Amino acid sequence: MPVLFLIVVIDLIGFGIIIPLLPLYAEVMNADPETVGLIMATYSLAQFIAAPYWGAMSDRIGRRPVLLVSLAGAVVAYVWLGLADNIWMLFGARALGGFMAGNISTAFAYVADVTTRETRARGMGLIGAAFGLGFVIGPAFGGLLAGHDPLHADYRTPAFAAAALSALALVLGLVLLKESLAPEIRTRIAARPRATRRQMFKDALTLPGVGLLIGLSFLATFAFAGLEATFALWSKRQFGWGPAQNGYLFAFVGILGAIVQGGLIGRFNRRLGELKLIVLGAAALAIGIALIPASKHLEVLILAMAIAGFGFALISPALNSLISLQVNEEEQGAIMGVARAATTLARVAGPAVAGGLFGFLGRDWPYHAGAAIMVVVMVLAWRARGRFPHPAPAVGDCGNRA
Repeated sequence: MPVLFLIVVIDLIGFGIIIPLLPLYAEVMNADPETVGLIMATYSLAQFIAAPYWGAMSDRIGRRPVLLVSLAGAVVAYVWLGLADNIWMLFGARALGGFMAGNISTAFAYVADVTTRETRARGMGLIGAAFGLGFVIGPAFGGLLAGHDPLHADYRTPAFAAAALSALALVLGLVLLKESLAPEIRTRIAARPRATRRQMFKDALTLPGVGLLIGLSFLATFAFAGLEATFALWSKRQFGWGPAQNGYLFAFVGILGAIVQGGLIGRFNRRLGELKLIVLGAAALAIGIALIPASKHLEVLILAMAIAGFGFALISPALNSLISLQVNEEEQGAIMGVARAATTLARVAGPAVAGGLFGFLGRDWPYHAGAAIMVVVMVLAWRARGRFPHPAPAVGDCGNRA
């Protein structure tokens, strides 16, 4: 687990470098808000197509090879992004990056391999904390490399820095990462007929409770991805911000997420259980997103982003933990791959819809819509009380089987 955590953190620092800068990078190439949303969505569309196959492949050949191949692909994609000099190169680089982004669903399956049911939520929280740290260091580092002025920023150097970080994660994986999936399990899975994409989705969505949880993951990610895709455009118009200011604010949200997912999620889960954490996270995310349009002063905006970040830091690992608890060890990679595909589909639709709302109805509309969606998530999760066979396993300190 420590090695996996380090690899994911390093890789996600590279991802975090790019996300706050990409909308402004696209605007420099004369992209309108609708096109910016589509560029942000392209990565997730490619990931949606590839994620179930990466997950199922990791069940057959092991987690380690899939993680290493995806990291190598990320290096190539970031270099292409740094060399981009037109909109179509941006689309191509993001498509390749998304297609090769099999490492997150496989990392979740790795965690399921090496944790018990009692420590599953904490393990998922550690991967969530890796996301948080990636969004602490990445945006701040990317903002420093790009500069404060949105009109004269350096958007190429951050992309090359992201490539270097993914290369470092690849080297660490080659040297230090051990395989987590037992050979006998891989042998049994390899003997089965390969499932089609349609069958993988059908099998996952018809498992008791899993379909609902995947749907909630889709909606929560849809709302948060819309925020991520449009926030740099919103803050530029509201406060005149450039890459650095956005990077610092995303870093603040990342610090909060790392604290919650790396240290507090186990305690919260022990007291409340996954399902109540989902309800609480959805409520906080709804409030935080709704406050963004009302943020006329920096203090209010910081509060809004803190509440939204806290909500997403709760809901994401709770959903992943509860999904993984519904399936056996031979299905973890495939089911987590389908769950990841659903959230990446949300990262296709969320930015595309948010960009359209931003361009056609006004800059505040992505946040009105996102808050309303999270209210729906909260209600659906609350109504699902008692549906799951493993709603709240006791969570102790990290006692995994690694």
